[in-house]
Amino acid sequence: MIPFFEFTTLGLGPVIIQVWGLFVAIGITAALLFSYFRCKKQGLSGELFLDMAIWILIAAFIMARVFHIVFYNPVYYLANPQDIIKFWQGGMSSLGGFVGAGAAIWLFAKKRHFSWKEFVPYCDVAAVSLWLGWGIGRLGCFLIHDHLGTLTSFVGGVQFPTGTRFDLGLFDSLVAFLIFSFFALLFSRLVKKGWGFVMRYSVLCYAVARFFLDFLRATDLPGSDARYGHLTPAQWGMMVLILGLTSYHVYGKIRQSRTKK
Repeated sequence: MIPFFEFTTLGLGPVIIQVWGLFVAIGITAALLFSYFRCKKQGLSGELFLDMAIWILIAAFIMARVFHIVFYNPVYYLANPQDIIKFWQGGMSSLGGFVGAGAAIWLFAKKRHFSWKEFVPYCDVAAVSLWLGWGIGRLGCFLIHDHLGTLTSFVGGVQFPTGTRFDLGLFDSLVAFLIFSFFALLFSRLVKKGWGFVMRYSVLCYAVARFFLDFLRATDLPGSDARYGHLTPAQWGMMVLILGLTSYHVYGKIRQSRTKK
């Protein structure tokens, strides 16, 4: 079992730093640095990627907040509309962040008049770097225990004062680091088979893992994730991703087989 601890703030003299925000900042920085140098290694423009990253970060931040308000706690925000903009109090949806990031990538490509063939290499780089930043950011969630799970006797549970529970921040972080490690190590080999592979299959791996991990989220605590048909909003979103990516793969195989005839 993991002993219980609390690490929510870090004091540097008179300055108080929020640990979660610090790890998110470190994760973003690490992802951007990894992306920049990966672009250079693959003969892509690191500067172009950084331009795109600004769009992604802004859109992901906005949509993460919007999805939290709309899908996770709409009743509260209808009663307290003045709190909608108080993002510093917490309340972000990872699903909304994914939607915002995807929309930003599409809009950026449209604005710069890129074809899909020209743009997909940058999407592969963005995808693999995402999991590095995600893993670091989720460590911040674990350190502040922001995503409590169900009661358990599992050796990887955290011994909270009220009982041993899963901590989904930790498990989500481990999944992200595993996906990053696999696709980063095999990146050059995979892109030789075709651009787009890394993006599609790394996202698919996360979607499947996240769908099942969310069954471990607590339902008996104040502030537990909302459920729609016994599933969290993230699980519904992951199902859409899984179905969409699977359909795209099947369609590609069918089109490829027709081309060979």
